[in-house]
Amino acid sequence: MPANPLTHFNSRGQAQMVDVGEKSETRRQASAAGSIHMQAETLALIVAGSTSKGDVLGVARIAAIQGAKRTSELIPLCHPLALTRVSIDFEIDAPAGAVHCLSRAECFGRTGVEMEALCAASIGLLTIYDMCKSIDRGMRIEGIRLVEKSGGKSGHWVRD
Repeated sequence: MPANPLTHFNSRGQAQMVDVGEKSETRRQASAAGSIHMQAETLALIVAGSTSKGDVLGVARIAAIQGAKRTSELIPLCHPLALTRVSIDFEIDAPAGAVHCLSRAECFGRTGVEMEALCAASIGLLTIYDMCKSIDRGMRIEGIRLVEKSGGKSGHWVRD
């Protein structure tokens, strides 16, 4: 383990952007997931595409991709990355009254894309909330988590 495992702080405890200049460029991938739970009626409107705001999942998909692309503008110490791919999948889970989101981000670079995948899932779910809040303010977003990452010195990691 490194002397200071919190690499976003220097020896004086001040915030810093991690120096990735000496790292090797490798293909980096990450996926993240999360869910939004809602009333059955709200989910039915989303599935039917009949909310007053239109195609909720289509808009949320674009918002999630935009969220991945703008992660370094939202998370102060993230490096801006040249993403090579971002994909967003939504799964309707009627028995649970939920929409599950799985985001995937990829790049070829010196630092990972975990934050981009997490940001994409978060923004996608927040967009669903925003578009449906007028009919269901009780929706809840939960379980946002990294699912898998690969590339770089730390290699491949999969959530148990």
